[in-house]
Amino acid sequence: MTKSFVQIMRAPQSHWVGDGFYVRSLFNYNGDTAAISPFLMLDYGNPYAFPPNDTGRPRGVGQHPHRGFETVTIVYDGEVSHRDSHGGGGTIGPGDVQWMTAGAGVIHEEFHSAAYSEKGGPFRMCQLWVNLPKKDKMVHPRYQAILDAEIPVVEFDGGKARLIAGELDGVKGAASTFTPMNIWDVKLSRAGEMTLDIPDAHNTMLVVMSGHIDAGGYRVNAGEAARYSVEGEGATFTAGENTVLLVLTGEPIDEPVVGHGPFVMNTVQEIHQAFADFQSGRFGGIPD
Repeated sequence: MTKSFVQIMRAPQSHWVGDGFYVRSLFNYNGDTAAISPFLMLDYGNPYAFPPNDTGRPRGVGQHPHRGFETVTIVYDGEVSHRDSHGGGGTIGPGDVQWMTAGAGVIHEEFHSAAYSEKGGPFRMCQLWVNLPKKDKMVHPRYQAILDAEIPVVEFDGGKARLIAGELDGVKGAASTFTPMNIWDVKLSRAGEMTLDIPDAHNTMLVVMSGHIDAGGYRVNAGEAARYSVEGEGATFTAGENTVLLVLTGEPIDEPVVGHGPFVMNTVQEIHQAFADFQSGRFGGIPD
């Protein structure tokens, strides 16, 4: 039995994160967390053309804290630079990924790179928040810089998948994860019906980055996602021309989710402690 189409996930409007990221949130931890677990939030970055900004600070988001989960930033156009309070950092461009494990607590910042800011141009990205199970929420922070050339590619009938995380056809993805999941950047080479090989017992969302698909009799456009049932193997849809998908599947984490702003824990008391620890300086700081 293949997975059943459940719903289209869409955001009513876009918003700015800082002054560098124009996004729409397709889902977040304030909704049905069991249906999206182990994922917490997805900001789809609308394609946007920034003018040159060769004076002053590059556009982006200044220093802010996180605890209890991971952030995954995928760049399609443009460049993003990252720094954090545990020494992680670097610049990624088209096809590259930044995977930051906030764990016990981190402060980080995200800006357009200096080189991209100087010339401007097209900018397109997305950021995913990945939950951590209770036993790992207080792990030491870490940073994975995953370059395009390091991401394995698997070809299948009708397209190819870059395996950012997970596994397909016996090939393992580039990222190290705490729970079983798949994050694939999929480019479809033809229109028509197809089925992606997705495991049973995984929550499944097909995010349309460009083009469109038809799922369950509904058209799903760029900046929207098709959610499928956790039961069943494989997700079937009809692809339009020139379609790119971000495929998200994962084994649900069967634990309470309590989130407030940049912190996601299991209890309200843990959220209060996260704020106290941040305000007392226990997350460290980013050097000038």
